[in-house]
Order: sequence, then C-alpha cells, then structure tokens
Amino acid sequence: KALTDEKLGVIKSMSEINAVGHRVLHGGEKFSSSVIINEDVIRAIEECCELGPLHNPHNLTGIHACEEIMGDIPQVAVFDTGFHQTMPDYMYALPYEYYEKYGIRRYGFHGTSHRYITLRTAAVLGKKPEELKIVTCHLGNGSSVAAVDHGKCLDTSMGLTPLEGIIMGTRCGSIDPAIIPLLMEKEHLSPKEIDTIMNKKSGILGVSQTTSDNRDIENGAKAGNKRYQLIESMLCHQLTKLIGGYAAAMGGVDAVAFAGGIGENNPHYRTRVADKLAFLGCKIDEEKNKLRGEELDISAPDAKLRMLVIPTNEELMIAKDTYELVTAMNK
Repeated sequence: KALTDEKLGVIKSMSEINAVGHRVLHGGEKFSSSVIINEDVIRAIEECCELGPLHNPHNLTGIHACEEIMGDIPQVAVFDTGFHQTMPDYMYALPYEYYEKYGIRRYGFHGTSHRYITLRTAAVLGKKPEELKIVTCHLGNGSSVAAVDHGKCLDTSMGLTPLEGIIMGTRCGSIDPAIIPLLMEKEHLSPKEIDTIMNKKSGILGVSQTTSDNRDIENGAKAGNKRYQLIESMLCHQLTKLIGGYAAAMGGVDAVAFAGGIGENNPHYRTRVADKLAFLGCKIDEEKNKLRGEELDISAPDAKLRMLVIPTNEELMIAKDTYELVTAMNK
C-alpha cells in the first residue's frame, strides 16, 4: 500500500518490481555469499532460526509476504554472516561435540557492512581490496570490528550471536563466562532472564543506567559526567585492543575504517584511538576529523597507517547483489 499509494508511493503497481533483496541475519555454514531464494534456501534459513531467534523468523516473514504479493518475482537473500565464512579460526574451545550437535562456533555479523566498508576503503585509497590489510569498525547501537586480510575476513569480534565483542548500546559484549552462572545463582535468574539482561539491559545502558544513546554519552562526558566518561574510556580501550590485535594477526595493517552511527559521527573516539595507534604510524588531520558522516581519509599526509571514515551502505550492497544474481539468472 505504501509503495503504490497515489500521493506518497513511488510505483504505480507491484508489477514494476523486478526483484527483491532481503537482509537475512543468519545463514550458518551453508551460505558464504548471497543467493536466489528457493525452497531449499527457505528451509536453510528456518534451520538457522535457533541461532538467530530475534531476526531470522522476521526475515522469513518478509520473504513470504513478498512471495504472496508478487508471486514468482525473484528474491535474493543477503546474509549478515556470509562475509565472515572465510575465518580460519572460528571454533570455541568447548567440547567438539557441541559444534557437531548444535553448530556452536563463531559466525560473525554485520558482514554486508564490513564488505561495503572494505570495498570503499580500497577505492578511496586507490587500491584493490586484495592489496590491503584493513580493520573495519562498524560502530553503532550494535558494534563489531573485523580484520580483512587482502579482501577476505580473517577475524571478527562477534561470535555465535551478535552479543560477543565490543561494548554496545544494550549488549554487554565479551565478559568472563563465569559471571553468567554466578548471576543466575545470586539473582535467581532463568536462562531467558540472563539472556535479556546481557542483550537488552547491559552495554552503554547498563553502565550509564540512563541511556543507550552514544550521543548522550558524548555530550554528558564533555559536561563532566564521570559515568559517561568511564563508558567512553571502556569503548575506546576495547576498540584499540581489537585493532591492535587484528594488526598483529594480519602481520600489519594499512588502514582502519570507521563506520556506523558512532564511527561516522564521533571525532573524539577517532582521535583517542588514533593517538593510541601512533606506534603503528597512525596520525590524523584534526581539521578533517571534525567532519561527521562524510566519506573521507582523515589521515595526516605523512601517516603510514591510514584512518578513514566510510558511511556504510548495506542497502546498496543488497541491491547490487540482487541485481547481479537476477541478471545472471535471466541470461
């Protein structure tokens, strides 16, 4: 109704649509790239609902709705986990049987964004992705960092679920696993309750007790709020450790790219991280760094490690993948 509305719509009828692209959270081990949706793909997405309970069922609802309205129009699934399937070290040090029985391993997320950031970083630097070692930082209400070695993901901060990794809006990120049974015993919590605490009541919201919005944290920290300053310190410290660790894992790093609501719009964080990475040759131009939300290499001319701001565009990646797959299908 919205698409075909007489006043607000953008098309006259649904028949004008040639293809539909869907962002699907979890493709498990089955999908390392985007695919045309068929019954087998739908079954595979259903099987991953246990791994992505908050997203995959809704992704399927969207697919079925489009199928019902548009019939046989081709649909494409673009998986959030796909880009990270090249990770060589994806196992947890748990009994191997849990991987075999339940698929418990590291999958990674925000893959479509990390792929876009990689491509644009290379383009801005006038290189091919295969020529570079890049750390991509998708920082927003949900945040993840990835090591992209010559165009392929070597490692990423999220794991089995989007809970692992750096501190986020309402997610705790990586913590000592022993905290979970301890809190369950002390607070008499069920598995569902502790899961809700870690996913929806922790992170920036949990430490601040007031907000999950980093814009509030930024303004409050400037005004002297100690708790907000603590959050900034935690986030920048964790981010610096990840970048430094990934640089070591790749045997060097050519560029660090910031994206997402926080990455694109918080010059203060970029400065703090750049200062810590000075030993790697990172040096930024503070005038350029004042810009928010624009694609730019903010490095100083003599910097060996380039730092860039790359506004992410997952929708464009989904559109491109959909166009390419449907065009190839129709040849």
